[in-house]
Amino acid sequence: MNKNVSLLTEDCPNTPTGTSTPPALAGLYIHVPFCRAKCPYCDFYSVTDPGLISAYIEALLAELNMRRHQVHRADTIYFGGGTPSVLTPLQIAQILEGVHTCFSVTPDAEITLEVNPETVNQAALASYREAGINRLNIGLQSLDDATLKFLGRIHTAEKGVDTYRWARASGFDNIGVDLIYGVPGQTRSLWETEMAGVVGLAPDHLSCYTLTMEPGTPMTEKVKNGLIAPLDEQTVGDLFVCTAAYLNRSGYRQYEISNFARAKAGDRIDRRSRHNRKYWTFAPYLGFGPAAHSFQDNTRWWNHRSLDVYLATLKTGSRPVAETETLTREQQIIEFVYLGLRQTDGIDTAHFASRFDAGFSDCFGPEVRRLVREGLVEQSSGWIRATDRGMQFFEHVVDRILS
Repeated sequence: MNKNVSLLTEDCPNTPTGTSTPPALAGLYIHVPFCRAKCPYCDFYSVTDPGLISAYIEALLAELNMRRHQVHRADTIYFGGGTPSVLTPLQIAQILEGVHTCFSVTPDAEITLEVNPETVNQAALASYREAGINRLNIGLQSLDDATLKFLGRIHTAEKGVDTYRWARASGFDNIGVDLIYGVPGQTRSLWETEMAGVVGLAPDHLSCYTLTMEPGTPMTEKVKNGLIAPLDEQTVGDLFVCTAAYLNRSGYRQYEISNFARAKAGDRIDRRSRHNRKYWTFAPYLGFGPAAHSFQDNTRWWNHRSLDVYLATLKTGSRPVAETETLTREQQIIEFVYLGLRQTDGIDTAHFASRFDAGFSDCFGPEVRRLVREGLVEQSSGWIRATDRGMQFFEHVVDRILS
């Protein structure tokens, strides 16, 4: 930790300075811990027993009721997983009814459902929309069947495209698509061909993630045993640069290291994910369901990463919280820097000064100036941003600022 940051570790109030600011609008996250099959690269918590869905919904509604009115008002609801689309539209409607009963939700709330193409048809998508979902996030992952098979996905490229077209036909006008790149054997040419196919569908939002080998996953075990050879860092870095350049040329504005929103001339609609941006801006969010995380007033807590424990705890009338931590001033500064530089808007130094009663340059000036000279960071009008090259070496840039 930089010695200048260490000087700022005295107690910090749990809210930014200034009491006249209205409470921030919160996000609500619903973790649906069910999948038809586990992908070998994924470390998100899920189970494959659909027989527990009814018990899960009953427990989830009880947890919602326990925490009713915990936030002032919410303007996003996000169903993540797992595979939320294993729940029927009726079950999603039942959960949404519980949310609206327990919380004040704005009329224009962004309500997102993650969808696996293999679990839906056009009728189901139309019913989800009728239930109150107004944004879809489709786990396409790839338009190449061989890649999908390697990733353990249970849908085909054709089914993925069909799902997208059914969603449009069902009236969804806000659709995000997830893609994974950096798969062994992938070249720039192959990846650009996939991106061209997805851009041709014209989704409103794209999330492009590099394939990571998460500890404890089956794919990581295969790497350890020499059965899979991951791409080298240089190739993955080149694909990262290629991704941003191609999508920016194609009308998608990068607003976070892995996220792009369609920007059409004259279109006043902001297609950036309102919910995900809460995670990067210290906004409050409440998570419900096993393994779900919450954040409010600089305190973070998370539920038990076990559906069985989650169900049993709620049966006793207790909250299913596994652990809680309150961020120290130093931890808040670290997260402010890390999360700020992930976004293409960068760090608002005036906001930093207001929040921490300290100048950003006083804390980090010398190293930032070195990074500027190296072309990894740029400064302008009270903002500090990672350059395109800085985004490529993001972890290195953050480590240098905070080291």
